[in-house]
Amino acid sequence: MTVRSGRTVRDLRRENRTAVLQRLYFDGPLSRFSLGPVTGLSSGSVSNVVAELVAEGLVEEAGSVDSAGGRPRTLLRIRPDSGYMIGVDVGETRVRIELFDLALTELARVEHPLAPEGPRRTDRFDVGVVVGHLREGIAEVLDRAGIAPERLLGVGVGVPGIVAGTPEDGAVVHGQTIGWDAVPLERLLRESVRLPASVPYYIDNGAKTLGQAEMWFGAGRGADSAVVVLFGSGVGACVVTDDMRPGRAVEWGHLTVRVRGRRCRCGAQGCLEAYAGAEALLERWAEAGGEPPAGAAEETALTAMLAAAYPTPAPDGTVPEPDATALAVLEETAEYLGAGFADLINLFQPERILVGGWAGLQLGSRFLDSVRAYATSYALAYPAARVRIELGTLGPDAVTVGAAILPLADFFGRGGRPAEADPEEPVPAWRTTLQERAAH
Repeated sequence: MTVRSGRTVRDLRRENRTAVLQRLYFDGPLSRFSLGPVTGLSSGSVSNVVAELVAEGLVEEAGSVDSAGGRPRTLLRIRPDSGYMIGVDVGETRVRIELFDLALTELARVEHPLAPEGPRRTDRFDVGVVVGHLREGIAEVLDRAGIAPERLLGVGVGVPGIVAGTPEDGAVVHGQTIGWDAVPLERLLRESVRLPASVPYYIDNGAKTLGQAEMWFGAGRGADSAVVVLFGSGVGACVVTDDMRPGRAVEWGHLTVRVRGRRCRCGAQGCLEAYAGAEALLERWAEAGGEPPAGAAEETALTAMLAAAYPTPAPDGTVPEPDATALAVLEETAEYLGAGFADLINLFQPERILVGGWAGLQLGSRFLDSVRAYATSYALAYPAARVRIELGTLGPDAVTVGAAILPLADFFGRGGRPAEADPEEPVPAWRTTLQERAAH
């Protein structure tokens, strides 16, 4: 049956379910009475949708609240154990795998370092090694939490580089800076990881998954437009505007900031990443005469650089002399970043620019004020006066949280039904068990 707008009755049911699930997720617990105004649905539609969701085990009662002059109203919330997601961060120093319930509570995690040793930096990104880490890590987090693979709503994966799709291979990663040339990552995972064929993979740029997390739960919540930038070994960004929702990854790190400048990892000259990424920052310190800790991981070496440039006061209150070389490199980096932020301000005119990633959180706490000042001086006055530049609030795990949100958002978009599920088909056995539990 088709209604006048061209949508079918099934489409309307799905949209109604989606509206109720999203409001309960972000604003719950809520009563049936409260769901009407926030979803725009009639009381009858709310009652029907809630009855379905409770019967399916997706929604449960969560106490009650007094009403004005009437009997208490029952509160409803999303049932955390009604589904599970895995979020993966294929970072430039490690692979992190985390298992979450539907409330995004972390249930288990595994980390596999990507060893920096080797004749070429890209050796650490051997595709077989990375896929092996994911295979072992996914199995381990499920085993630790005692969750059957069939209970997964999906696996979200954040990766460096551009992600495209093909009918044959699914998500294909073009990661020029890590030596990945059209890697059919989704197909490789399906062939290697022991998960049911019905469990979907959602593979996207790590900056986008970071942006998704900050916009849903972090410093971007409530903003109509934002740019979320990721600083790690390299640099990336996710742009969220009215016409680019739920966000679009942009290769901001490969914006040219200096003609015939330093050689970037991508092969071009003068990219922002060649000056502001953690790897390039440490190289510039060494080239200027600094002494990064020999053999240390990038996180440790960057911590040492910041400590040298901004020394901690001694117990007697005296402040040691800063390392002039480290300080000069960091101050120059603040200007490059400010210029890069100015480009984002002029191009997208966002309400907020949010800084995340392990290196961004370390750097931002030290010299974000300088970056703001440079951004304002390089940007057009009108948009610069209306943007807030802040640190993200979700910490270094935000990429994995955002990766887990990818299957969750799709699940909500389908009205709380598993991927490729037909509303007329019998529910899966595990969901039937939830229904039975909900009935009692």
